[in-house]
Amino acid sequence: MERTTTPQTATQMFTSLRKAGPDTEELSKAAEIFELTLVLLKERAGRRHKRFLGESEILTVEELELVANLSGCPPPTACPAESRSSKYRSISGLCNNRNNPHWGAANSALARWLPAEYEDAGSQPKGWNTGQLYTGYQLPPVREISNKIIQSSSKHFLEDDAYSQMLVDWGQYIDHDISFTPQSTSRAAYLEGLDCLKTCENVSPCFPIEIPPRDKLAGSRSCLPFFRSSPACLNGMTHIRRDGLTQPPQRQQMNVATSFIDASTVYGHNENVQNALRNLSSSEGLLAVNTKFSEDGGRSYLPFVPTIPSACLQDPTAREADRVECFTAGDSRVNEIVPLSALHTLWVREHNRIAKTLKRLNPHWSSEITYQETRKIIGALHQIITMRDYIPKIIGEQAFDQHIGPYEGYNDSVNPSVSNVFATAAFRFGHATISAKLQRLNESFQEHELYPSLNLHQTFFSPWRLVREGGLDPVLRGLLGQPAPMVTQEHLMSVELTERLVLLNVSGAFDLAALNLQRGRDHGLPGYTEWRAFCGLPRVETRAELSEVVSNEHLVEKIMDVYGHLNNTDVWLGGLVEDLLPGARTGPLFACLIGKQMKKLRDGDRFWWENPGVFSPRQRQELQRHSLSRVICDNSGVTEVPLDPFRTATYPDDFHLCDNIPSLNLEAWKDDLNQDNPCGFPIEMMNGDAVYCYKSDKLIVWDFLLLWLYINRLFLLLRIDTG
Repeated sequence: MERTTTPQTATQMFTSLRKAGPDTEELSKAAEIFELTLVLLKERAGRRHKRFLGESEILTVEELELVANLSGCPPPTACPAESRSSKYRSISGLCNNRNNPHWGAANSALARWLPAEYEDAGSQPKGWNTGQLYTGYQLPPVREISNKIIQSSSKHFLEDDAYSQMLVDWGQYIDHDISFTPQSTSRAAYLEGLDCLKTCENVSPCFPIEIPPRDKLAGSRSCLPFFRSSPACLNGMTHIRRDGLTQPPQRQQMNVATSFIDASTVYGHNENVQNALRNLSSSEGLLAVNTKFSEDGGRSYLPFVPTIPSACLQDPTAREADRVECFTAGDSRVNEIVPLSALHTLWVREHNRIAKTLKRLNPHWSSEITYQETRKIIGALHQIITMRDYIPKIIGEQAFDQHIGPYEGYNDSVNPSVSNVFATAAFRFGHATISAKLQRLNESFQEHELYPSLNLHQTFFSPWRLVREGGLDPVLRGLLGQPAPMVTQEHLMSVELTERLVLLNVSGAFDLAALNLQRGRDHGLPGYTEWRAFCGLPRVETRAELSEVVSNEHLVEKIMDVYGHLNNTDVWLGGLVEDLLPGARTGPLFACLIGKQMKKLRDGDRFWWENPGVFSPRQRQELQRHSLSRVICDNSGVTEVPLDPFRTATYPDDFHLCDNIPSLNLEAWKDDLNQDNPCGFPIEMMNGDAVYCYKSDKLIVWDFLLLWLYINRLFLLLRIDTG
């Protein structure tokens, strides 16, 4: 009741709707208890010995593991023996790599490609301690960087002549498939009890963003609230061995999602979420859909969250009985922005469309087999669309060949876990490409007569705009028919994101640029020059060297003026301002980091669609024919699409009728019942579970219930015979 009558602040809305699930919260609490215990032990030991002591000086590795276990961190996972169910990836990503079960799994630590740079070497963010110097200078406040560098360049907006708005929104969608860093579960400082929404002190987990005097966001505030990312549990806290040396444990951050491109946005990353999203009463392996609303033509919407009333905004003209609650999906961020909700909805519809067809082709399949086979196809399509159609446009064909190259098979020595620098900096390049408006277009790809375009902040946490304002079609046409914003050194980010992020008609707003910079410091990311060296690029430490990679001299001057020394440059800012590579939407540093990550996601995934044995040759051929354009055709009222939905298209010249767009022939998944088949999964029978085997022309059915009764009867007779 309070939620429906009391306006929530932007911070409360942003936090509540990005909340991780109960399993993640338990792990986060355990990791926070573990880290706080280490802090208290170090303080106590330091007072006793009258000097600073690291963890390795007061605790052995075995004692660290004991503290972790007592804190609630789970022990390492052992993979079960291979079984027939192993043909499908686990929902959590566990045991994808059977030698290293946690690689790429949900709720494991983000990978570190370079050690973290914390001010106390263990956990304190960069910029935590007042007066701390870096190469002779204090780090500039992140809001100052946003004001002087990001926003000063945001006046000259250009449209991308090559790529559509769909490229931007697919980037956000696929980012949510592979990474989600949760914020601290605590809302107040651990020991002092300060409320992080009200304090401007650096007291973990509070790391507030300083607001300069007379700043537009100031009002009565001198800071923006900021919660540190939750630490990862034991697998991110143990000693890191590099070059034979043992380093003290450093705070690592958690990835809630599976690192794999596996459509966890559709299916979730744990059993509870997966089961909640399924229609378990269906014999066709379907996903659950909304039971209150549907589009014209019967096309479904996502189901609502189970707890209502929910936190999402409402149509001010609608009756209380007609509330549109928050959608639920495999990722809790589904409601952040309307295009994201539309893409989530599209893939749930595609799952159900494919599942129904597979069940019709294979009526002997159980609901579980139909669901898993469909999930496998949807995951493969996410991989193909991302790696074939999206990534080459982002990093350029040359960088793709250099950093990714052709597929050479699964490599179990490759760790596919998403890296900290990728999730926290490199893949956030896309924030600069977000448009200030959401275009909604009619069937002629002109401004919609009933549903005009919206300012970006009007689309935050507003699923009602899909249900009440024309469904998916106007939004999808806008993504296909509108050019993306062109990232230039004169236009780095829209003021909708630096001044009005999650503005909810109440006081208070976020600055996305400042948030990105503060998050990188929270995670202890090394600076821009260190990452260039990691990628084999020349270091950039002088004005002349920066001018070679940033051609805008005015921007070079501002960076030098704000940072003092280029070694201090935050990696997100440095990568963002580099000159773009030919045919790319990133510069050399981000192209390197994104390319390296994508190669690891591909080569370290045992279930990658191209890996022999995952799909048959005929099935792989069919998967390659499919496209995001065809998915839109099959699951919306849009009847004309471009062949490549990521390229800028002019209507009607560049659009094709859906009848002319190649489609996926699911006959490739039809079982040939005349072929010899090994025993398969249990199918549903009247007397319990059974397996079926085909031998020549005979169907042999083993009913496990009857078999169990028969064996027990023999056992009893044997006992009687032996006295």
